[in-house]
Amino acid sequence: MSQRENIKYGRLFTDMGEGLPEDRLKGKELVYDFNHTRPSEKERRNQLATELFGSYGNKSWIEPPLHLCYGSNTFIGDHFYANTNLTIIDDTTVTIGNGVLLGPNVTICTVGHPVDPELRATGQMYAFPVVIEDGVWIGSGVIINPGITIGKNSVIGAGSMVTKDIPPNVIAVGNPCRILRDITPEDKLFYYKNRRV
Repeated sequence: MSQRENIKYGRLFTDMGEGLPEDRLKGKELVYDFNHTRPSEKERRNQLATELFGSYGNKSWIEPPLHLCYGSNTFIGDHFYANTNLTIIDDTTVTIGNGVLLGPNVTICTVGHPVDPELRATGQMYAFPVVIEDGVWIGSGVIINPGITIGKNSVIGAGSMVTKDIPPNVIAVGNPCRILRDITPEDKLFYYKNRRV
C-alpha cells in the first residue's frame, strides 16, 4: 500500500515520500504569505485561504498567525471564525462546519505516534480525521486529539483536552474533556452566569 492509502485507512505511515513533503511545503509557503499580510489586506488573506484549504467558506475569518501542516486536507464551512494562533496538524482530513467559532491558541491534531519507543523511532505515525460540526464554539487553548467528532452546537470550555467524541448540544470542559451539562432553553435567557440577555 502507498503511504497515502495508509493515511486514508488509519494505518501506520511515514510522510517523507510520494509527494507529501512537497505538499506540506506548498501549504507552509501559503501560510507564510497569509501570516505576513498587513491587517488591512483582508481580500489578500481570503484569496490565500481559498488556495490553502481544501475548502474555505463564505464570510469566514482567521486571525493571523495560523499554523498548518498541509492546509489542503482541511475543509472549512461558512461563517467560520478563528482567533490567533490556530494550529491544525492535518495529515488527514479536518472538517469544520458552518458557524464554528474558535478562541485563541486552539490546536486540532489528526496525528499521533506509536507508544513503543522502537517503533516510534522509525518515524511512523498514524492519522485519524477530526470533525467539528455546525455551530460549535471552542474556547481558548483547547486541544483536539486525533479521531474526534464534536457534535453540532456544543461548547468546549477553555483549556480543555478533547480525547473522546462530544455529542451535540452540550457544554463540555476539562482535562480530559467531559460533559458538564446540556444546552437548555435557559441559555436563551442568560448569556453569562446570571447576566440576562
